[in-house]
Amino acid sequence: MTNKTDKKEDKGAGDNEDSESLEEQPLDIGEHYLVRRRSDDWHPAEIIQTRYNDQENHYEYYVHYEGYNRRLDEWVPRDRIMNSRFDMSEQQWKNSERNPVDLLDQTDRKITRNQKRKHDEINHIQKTYAEMDPTTAALEKEHEAITKVKYIDRIQIGVYEIDTWYFSPYPEEYGKQSKLWICEYCLKYMRLEKTYKFHLNDCSWRQPPGKEIYRKGTLSIWETDATQHKLYCQNLCLLAKLFLDHKTLYFDVEPFLFYILCEVNEDGAHLVGYFSKEKESPDGNNVACILTLPPFQRQGYGKLLIAFSYELSKLERAVGSPEKPLSDLGKLSYRSYWSWVLLDILRDFRGSVSIKDLSEMTSITQTDIISTLQSMNMVKYWKGQHVICVTPKLVEEHIRSAQFKRPRLTVDVNALLWQPPNRKINYAKSGKK
Repeated sequence: MTNKTDKKEDKGAGDNEDSESLEEQPLDIGEHYLVRRRSDDWHPAEIIQTRYNDQENHYEYYVHYEGYNRRLDEWVPRDRIMNSRFDMSEQQWKNSERNPVDLLDQTDRKITRNQKRKHDEINHIQKTYAEMDPTTAALEKEHEAITKVKYIDRIQIGVYEIDTWYFSPYPEEYGKQSKLWICEYCLKYMRLEKTYKFHLNDCSWRQPPGKEIYRKGTLSIWETDATQHKLYCQNLCLLAKLFLDHKTLYFDVEPFLFYILCEVNEDGAHLVGYFSKEKESPDGNNVACILTLPPFQRQGYGKLLIAFSYELSKLERAVGSPEKPLSDLGKLSYRSYWSWVLLDILRDFRGSVSIKDLSEMTSITQTDIISTLQSMNMVKYWKGQHVICVTPKLVEEHIRSAQFKRPRLTVDVNALLWQPPNRKINYAKSGKK
């Protein structure tokens, strides 16, 4: 790095010119500054990486906002960074009015553990290494070192230009581009817009490869075997990694089936989201990875995919659970789905019902049922086992609350054309959860 003083003396310019030359020098990686976020508030952030923007003729800085999920990391210009460094001592951070956890205390009421958890999930508050067990912390540090900088800022897929959230291991010549163009039908990715436009004229695909197993109105779900359509599934995984932090499957896709949700119109089947599952899962997972693309989030598609995965489990006569860890949005979606399914049964059920009964009715594992009921204070541990403790009034109170409203989209089992392959393991009979 050129010494700032030397550069000033070499130019021999006036004060104003000296000031401009100083601003051209990149800030140091690892330093902390207050950075103006897109929401227009200032927040402490660490500079992770720098790059020079040739088109705009200025440096850009990849920053991580302290205490927040890495999905909010972004490239920012110099004018969004305060001039003076920010002292990121632990005590100063704890005492800062901008600490998102401290915002909870402004209401002068006691914050419960569940309320803090919900706040952290909704606002993407990231756990510190001290809050993790040593093994998890070590793995998290290794993961962050590999995926620390996201170079692809956005993608164009179909009519949508989408801001990306995380690093994805696209090949080097593509992975360092600030924008990629992706065909929404075959998922081929391109560096240049003109190449993308030529491709759209030539591409004959109008739907995912594989077999359509569900059609209800304008919604369609396709089952794609990665053994038969390896390149498509690899491209789908690379696309998904842009929006999933802990996804590790990119290239070894053959052991998986992909269930791809599309909106269908006269132009073709447009990708909305998907989930994948192992053809044979020794852990009884019915979902390996699940994603709804950002333009379609908060419209019920995520819960539809979750519900669809459990309908497949029911046909397999198995109980299932998603592979862990889930993303923060995944946790919210699954907890909401499990809560609604269980409340819907408990509302209409007459007589006693056990956790095992609920698991057999829903294909949700007993562990997931217990954790969900615990979050609603509907289960107690008595004489060595978990016992459901509910009243009709308590169930109705939960159902009336906004967070447990009926899913917007539901699976019509009469529109599902699918039979489990013989190679599937019946986890329900084997006793695995």
